[in-house]
Amino acid sequence: MTIARVKVTAALLTILICFSYCHSDSTTTGGNDSVSGYYEAKLTDAPNVPASGNFKYPKKVIVRLEVLEHVMRLADGVEYNFWTFGGKVPGKFIRIREGDEVEFYLSNHPNNKLPHNIDLHAVTGPGGGAEASMTAPGHTSQFSFKAINPGLFIYHCATAPVGMHIANGMYGLILVEPKEGLPKVDKEFYVMQSEFYTKAKFGAPGLTSFDMEKAFNEHPDYVVFNGSVGAQMGDNSMQVKVGETVRLFIGNAGPALTSSFHVIGEIFDRVHVEGGDLINKNVSTTLIPAGGTSIVEFKCETPGSLTLVDHSVFRAFNKGALAQIKVSGKENVNIFSGKQKDLVYQPEGSAVQSITKAHKEVVIPEKAMAERMESGKILYEGNCAACHQKNGEGLAGAFPPLAKSDYLMARSDKGVNIPLHGLSGKIKVNGVEYDGIMPQMQLNNDEIASILTYVRNNWGNKSDLVTAAEVEKARNGK
Repeated sequence: MTIARVKVTAALLTILICFSYCHSDSTTTGGNDSVSGYYEAKLTDAPNVPASGNFKYPKKVIVRLEVLEHVMRLADGVEYNFWTFGGKVPGKFIRIREGDEVEFYLSNHPNNKLPHNIDLHAVTGPGGGAEASMTAPGHTSQFSFKAINPGLFIYHCATAPVGMHIANGMYGLILVEPKEGLPKVDKEFYVMQSEFYTKAKFGAPGLTSFDMEKAFNEHPDYVVFNGSVGAQMGDNSMQVKVGETVRLFIGNAGPALTSSFHVIGEIFDRVHVEGGDLINKNVSTTLIPAGGTSIVEFKCETPGSLTLVDHSVFRAFNKGALAQIKVSGKENVNIFSGKQKDLVYQPEGSAVQSITKAHKEVVIPEKAMAERMESGKILYEGNCAACHQKNGEGLAGAFPPLAKSDYLMARSDKGVNIPLHGLSGKIKVNGVEYDGIMPQMQLNNDEIASILTYVRNNWGNKSDLVTAAEVEKARNGK
């Protein structure tokens, strides 16, 4: 009888231990704070964003990132020797979850010339991982961290001189998604603003490089979205449909300027201020400090092009800080009608005027057709494309097309007097009437000649060379 009781007791203890073990294991794998399982992070190039894992509990995440130094496009006709995380600028988008344990591998390609590292603003630890990840060419460094704080964070190279490494393209974004996840939206995009300080002036063709003196003075030649002028314009615009909700993950790599981020034609329903928990609502323009971020959300209600800008507008229209979201779908006249009337208004003194003092024109040797076309394309896209569009099609009801333009091609002055003196009043282009104002352009004779040669020999237009001498003659009223 005693032996039987002992056997029963032993059996009950065994069952209890097994039950306790199973219960404990279930808590470990199913709780919100305990790590269970692992995966290798999917990394994406801008403007794409990795899909959320929708994990209910933290995991171990493997992140592999390679540093590459190579020449790429900065603007049409302009190349730059970029230093990159993952081969492009900005670097790869990294998406993890709050509580994840990250095992990070940074590889420095053997062909690179310099050591590099990474400072992730999502890391709680010395240098954001910079010291632990210092890596010579041909080597890989490994370190680990736990994602304690949710939010959107910058990462960048922190090798001295830090500003130079950032200015050459070494930055990206890492999202630590909160454990409860983010609200569902239809589209997510990755956009990053940054500056380039180049030895050549904006748009000058050829291979250019970093200028330390301009960087010291914080006078960038280029301010761009996603690494180059026009990176997300035209055929590369982000695509959305009417009625879809959009979330933009925005970063400002700097290294010097604060961004006044704005989307022309939209109001942000929600703004995660500086990429954190604080929510602001119904905002049109939000500040993003150098080394900072923001998450903005909105719904696209009407079709058309939405233009992303830094609202320090000379950066947008003269240095490259432009990107586009193209919204397709059905018109909604209850929200936006388009132009309904166009009435004549002629107050006294309505002529277009210039207050710029006359200056002595520097004589530049005449260019051949091929050279004019090359420089004209760059000048056009930097000065004219925002209104008349990169493909010359203009904007309906606002800016007339230059493509196949009967008005421009019929002018006896080859159009020279338009940029020289401005144009106002009614004109008819390709059978459509326009009534607006084009201001005088502050360009020299050579620049005007190049732009007009490019326009008059592109998009279905065919003509001869426009010379600086012809512009000079028109400027002097002859």
